[in-house]
Amino acid sequence: MRILVTGGAGFIGSNFIRHMMLNHDDLEIVNFDLLTYAGRLENLQDVKNDTRYRFIHGDIRNIKAVNYLMKERFDLIVNFAAETHVDRSLRDGGSFILTNVHGTHALLDAARKWDVERFLQISTDEVYGSITEGSFKETDNLNPSSPYSASKAAGDHIALAFYKTYGCPVLITRSSNNYGPYQYPEKFIPKLILRTLHDQPLPIYGNGKQVRDWLHVTDNCIALDLIVNKGKVGEIYNIASGEESMNVEVARKVLKTLKKTKSLMKTVPDRPGHDFRYSLDTTKIRGLGWKPKINLVKGLEKTISWYSNNQWWWKNLLKDEFFNMETPHLH
Repeated sequence: MRILVTGGAGFIGSNFIRHMMLNHDDLEIVNFDLLTYAGRLENLQDVKNDTRYRFIHGDIRNIKAVNYLMKERFDLIVNFAAETHVDRSLRDGGSFILTNVHGTHALLDAARKWDVERFLQISTDEVYGSITEGSFKETDNLNPSSPYSASKAAGDHIALAFYKTYGCPVLITRSSNNYGPYQYPEKFIPKLILRTLHDQPLPIYGNGKQVRDWLHVTDNCIALDLIVNKGKVGEIYNIASGEESMNVEVARKVLKTLKKTKSLMKTVPDRPGHDFRYSLDTTKIRGLGWKPKINLVKGLEKTISWYSNNQWWWKNLLKDEFFNMETPHLH
């Protein structure tokens, strides 16, 4: 199988490439990534010399480059390429529209022209918006709150339109908050870990009672692999651990694991349009035989250990404005 992974140098994309190469022998992977601030070749240095893997520097928004790339003939496209940081989208939403909407369209159009067998669009639970009780099903209406989630919702709609109109073999996944190794430290859990390691205040939005479902990236990659092989074209699959936790509770767990006091936590004003709770119904993906293997306690321990033991990976990232801003990005 020849696979094109876009955005493969990012957090989830790099973990997915590593997972596929560890679990499948008969494949070739091309990683097409623009290498923006969150896309790093360091995320895949352990596979860079594998003959089944190749990196190409490029932009999914560049229609000419995308169509030239498609001449290599891929069986599968997995589109991770996206701007994902909500707080950045509040400051400049334009780049999110260009990548998450126009870029997705460029890929879909090329996939249609070159008869790609499957196109997996990676989305997010944020497209549904907030829910007070119960859990969102794949058939529920979308109600995004931020420029980021709105751009991802638009990308989903375009993908489904290509399936309905052209028969493009699209599948969509919407996962809950991922965490794990190689996650850029603007995001909530690595930000908590690294700020705790440096005895810096842990910023908590509002009262900290916002609820998130936390999914270890390894469990997500297993689900994606399953959907690639057993998922039904034209369908959407929610992926979540079913383990919900308030943000303040996650911060306390990080502090406890690293043996630091709660005095490091600092309340900051809530962000505009902040969703209170995300929750996904995962009946469909579980029907394919998937279930999460890593609970939050074990996952946090593994993640804290990875960041603690891999200073080489993050030491040059701590100057990032969004790491030093006292605002906690929550997916």
